[in-house]
Amino acid sequence: MLIRLKVKGFKNLANVDVLLGPFTCIAGVNGVGKSNLFDAITFLSMLADRPLMEAAKSVRDERHHATDVRSLFLKRGTGHVDEMSFEAEMLVPATGKDDLGQVATAAITFLRYSLILRYCRDDSLPSAERLEVIKEELAYINKGDAKKHLHFPHSVEWRNSVMQGGTHRGKPFLSTEVRGTNRLVKVHQDGRSGRPRDYPAGNLPRTVLSSVNAVESPTALLARREMKSWRLLQLEPSSLRNSDSFNAPTHVGVDGSNLASTLHHLARKEAGNGNGQHGSSSVFASVANRLSSLVEDVYNVQIDEDLQRELFTLQVVDRDHNLHAARALSDGTLRFLALAVLERDPGARGLLCFEEPENGIHPERVSSMLDLLKDLCVDTQEPIGEGNPLRQVIVNTHSPAVVGLIDDDDLLMAEPREVITDGERCRAVNFSWLSDTWRSKARSDIRTVSRGALRSYLNPFAFSESSMEDLAESKTKKTAMHRRVKDRKDLQMLLGFKNAE
Repeated sequence: MLIRLKVKGFKNLANVDVLLGPFTCIAGVNGVGKSNLFDAITFLSMLADRPLMEAAKSVRDERHHATDVRSLFLKRGTGHVDEMSFEAEMLVPATGKDDLGQVATAAITFLRYSLILRYCRDDSLPSAERLEVIKEELAYINKGDAKKHLHFPHSVEWRNSVMQGGTHRGKPFLSTEVRGTNRLVKVHQDGRSGRPRDYPAGNLPRTVLSSVNAVESPTALLARREMKSWRLLQLEPSSLRNSDSFNAPTHVGVDGSNLASTLHHLARKEAGNGNGQHGSSSVFASVANRLSSLVEDVYNVQIDEDLQRELFTLQVVDRDHNLHAARALSDGTLRFLALAVLERDPGARGLLCFEEPENGIHPERVSSMLDLLKDLCVDTQEPIGEGNPLRQVIVNTHSPAVVGLIDDDDLLMAEPREVITDGERCRAVNFSWLSDTWRSKARSDIRTVSRGALRSYLNPFAFSESSMEDLAESKTKKTAMHRRVKDRKDLQMLLGFKNAE
């Protein structure tokens, strides 16, 4: 679970410091940089598993295509800065396995990971450019200090369930040391005595964290596992509509693939635990109940098993008992279905980033989507466990319907700003929050969201630019025959404001 993220020099994140809870909604105008925070999170996730350059080239650009490495750095004047830095405070699983199946147990589960990367160009290299690790560190936050870092509302029972390992008095799990002109990233054996292993930072093709194992540094391994679980959901209708083979993975992919096989697996698992027959599984009933809050004519959800072709197909049963295969469902319905299945899957853990959840959803049903997203998140009033996995959701939006319905504690506003870096202007994004929320109490030094920044979300018609001028003009010109819906006098009482006569 990502608790706090600091980013400098990545895209237009000049100097960002955000506190995150179980559920966070980021609102802002198009192009302000909401998605760049998602990109920073997914970049860190990829760095925990891939070589530096491969991770960098996997980050999308504004058109959702692979980007060149130089453009990942903050633009300054006519060029770019040369360094980017990240600092992430996170809660990690208490146990896990490495790539060879070896079991790891964390010495402590509240960690802080820091990374500084520098852009280098060397025309003698085949690719001419590379990324160099300047600093990499994995430190710990003791249990006695946890309350100072966990600012969102939570119970003592929940905090005790996620904070394992008590007080750790050893060295950092990863550290960087400068020896003359050389920098070494050191892997300490979970703070125990013994000679650390050194890696020359200047020659590293990947982060040291991405190569640790359960034997050498189990706590670092679990930090790596946690970061790998930070995912950007990009639910594709084509993937959601596909049938799945009998041997398909049993967890929903980031594109929505494996939806049918995951639902089938969850139902079989419940039946195997003695909680009912496969065909009448409460998993199906639970997903159907969720879906009925979006589509009224839903009676049940089921999986068709084609034994001859060895395929699972997701089907929705309406109240007349007609079957509708996934390929016949709308995009919005399929996205909602995928999230409902994720909610039921205790193995779906970590951080889920989801862009514009309101897409394809009728305005009257947006509240149902938000309820589902909130229920996906860990309940911080109850201890974590099989029924309460450590799962976190961040969404972004520019929808008034979403902003007006979410809890004020969950809102982050993304606003454009200019900063001066090395004497040159940079266009950047700033994240702020509402007054009298847990973030404002934790960071009283940060300016809270102004009322003006929220007015277009709370009443988009009343405060849209030139709306009154357009209305006055429409009364005197022929354009009145092209009357807008919001200009109808019989509907204006629903808009929350009075137009001038």
